[in-house]
Amino acid sequence: MTGPAIGAVETGRSRVASAARELRDRVTGGSLGSLPVVIGLVLIWAVFQALNPSFLSADNLVNLTLQCAAVGTIAIGIVLVLLLGQIDLSVGSVSGLAAAILGVGLTQLGWPLALTILVALLAGVAIGLLYGVLFTRFGVPSFIITLAGLLGVLGLQLKVLGPAGSINIPPESPIVLFAQSWFLPPWLAYLLAALWAGAMFLSAVLRQRRRIRAELPTSSLGWQAAKAGGLLLLCAAAVSYLATDRGVGVMFVFFIALVIVMDVVLTRTVWGREVYAVGGSVEAARRAGIRVNRVYISVFVLCSCFAVVGGILAAGRLSSVTLSSGAGDTNLNAIAAAVIGGTSLFGGRGSAWSALLGIAVIQSISNGLTLLTLDSSIRYMITGGVLLLAVIIDSLSRRSRAAHGQA
Repeated sequence: MTGPAIGAVETGRSRVASAARELRDRVTGGSLGSLPVVIGLVLIWAVFQALNPSFLSADNLVNLTLQCAAVGTIAIGIVLVLLLGQIDLSVGSVSGLAAAILGVGLTQLGWPLALTILVALLAGVAIGLLYGVLFTRFGVPSFIITLAGLLGVLGLQLKVLGPAGSINIPPESPIVLFAQSWFLPPWLAYLLAALWAGAMFLSAVLRQRRRIRAELPTSSLGWQAAKAGGLLLLCAAAVSYLATDRGVGVMFVFFIALVIVMDVVLTRTVWGREVYAVGGSVEAARRAGIRVNRVYISVFVLCSCFAVVGGILAAGRLSSVTLSSGAGDTNLNAIAAAVIGGTSLFGGRGSAWSALLGIAVIQSISNGLTLLTLDSSIRYMITGGVLLLAVIIDSLSRRSRAAHGQA
């Protein structure tokens, strides 16, 4: 073997060894990120596909994406409050109130859709402001505030719906078409995937330039290009497969867009860094000059607004509003999605992508068990077990990071 060939082999071995050491450090340091969730999702899909070959059919996957959007949107707000180490137990009731406002506004009051959505969002802002003020001014625990809010907002929902208790939204309404019937043409879906991958690579290039100017270590642009290329190929394959049925739902694309926007806000803005700082250590954040109370209030407001949007999407998906809108397991699924997706219950760790990964796991379990015609009790038990496992992993990761830091 010639000298250059030997050198290339040694370089390859060095890179493999470096990657192995990095993986070992991430495992021992409790910093695996979303990898366990992705592996778990792949295993869940493999099991259900083995039990029922229809699970990974294009028709079922299209249904699965649409099922994820409404509760997944609510879960984005839960991610935000969990990043602060707090909780909001009223998101289900807030989503139900938003659905009630939508139904009454469209069918009984004759409001245009834009006005109806605006009124629902203003109600969400008011509820979030109330939570934030009670928490920051009076020191009432968020658990108690939002538990009271769950009951109070549920009462408002019943009041808005009135004695009928059920409203059918006209099937020709834009919100119903948006949630049920609108799908992207394949060319547009491919274009959006390309723009997403391109933006991801451009962001990596700009980040590397900033780090070079600051004389900080940087990763290889080749690796970043490979990640962007892999994302593009994955999205293109998904679009191609879903296009054999109805295609990619506009509502699901809207949900993905919300996740991307919140990820950018959390990772690229001062406010986002403040959220992580407050969730990591309130006292340290206060000493660093961060207006902690403002961060808390803004997060509670955003959480309620995401619950409103999720409630509107759910109403459009069902084309109706009832007393059970936002009730049942909406609260539990939204919170479970955020935790299963990788957001820590202890604050300071997680991302907007947790909402997408977590709701994909929960809805995959629900969808798969439905195809197997198993009782809903099995779904609750399995989802509870997955949630418990996610919390155990979070606790072990937190303990491992603390031990790693002390070492």
